Amino acid sequence: MIGVFSLSPDQDAPPATPDSVEREGATLPPPSAFDEAVLVRVEAPRDGIGTAFSINTDGYWLTARHVVDGCDDVWLLVAPNRYLPVRDFSVSDTNDLALLYAPPSLAPVALDISNDLRVGSYGYHVGYPQGRPGEAASRLISRSRLITRGRRSGEESVLAWAETGRTSDLEGTLGGLSGGPVYDAEGKVRGVIIAESPRRGRLYSASPETIRTFLAEQDVIPLGERPTPFEPATYGGAADRVRQSLQVVKVACKVDEPEADS
Repeated sequence: MIGVFSLSPDQDAPPATPDSVEREGATLPPPSAFDEAVLVRVEAPRDGIGTAFSINTDGYWLTARHVVDGCDDVWLLVAPNRYLPVRDFSVSDTNDLALLYAPPSLAPVALDISNDLRVGSYGYHVGYPQGRPGEAASRLISRSRLITRGRRSGEESVLAWAETGRTSDLEGTLGGLSGGPVYDAEGKVRGVIIAESPRRGRLYSASPETIRTFLAEQDVIPLGERPTPFEPATYGGAADRVRQSLQVVKVACKVDEPEADS
């Protein structure tokens, strides 16, 4: 079973990267009915944490739908014990994406949602796994079909990444990374993190075309400049810089307790 960042505390080290993606190769093909199917289960909303990133200076932030869907209150953590309220948010009806409206960041990401990705290219997943700063490195494997069951049902095309490394002291689940950005080597953001398969060492991100469609539906234009380059040997430092600039922030969700029957 694949999880939307479900807890798997015994899974620390990722499996070896497949030989087929040890170097950058062919252009990633378009979605296909023959893509591997990946099943996730979305449970009822509950208090939790995730990650979001700024996409323009108008106050818009991208995250995963399951991070905020069903929340009564949502905040962005911008400094120790300093939370800014999310004024409003909207979720996609068909994909695991959400758009938050909150006080703006002055350092939005350079969002690249073109389809020119290549199998084997590096991805750097940045956010707040387990509620603390952390990151993972990966190589792009293929497309997959993410099939959702539980509170929501649906199917969407996603990108599958093989984990190759992570923050040195980060063990177990990457829960909390969900909603964070996937940077490429140039520092451009190529996706939104939405699920993990701990036993297989896989991370899944929303595809470029689903992000493009969602932002067009919301009539929001991404605008970011000055990307921060990422490298396999130093990606931890680059990840720290984008968090310190408040390009990437922690998200907190609060679900009100149902009133007891009188």
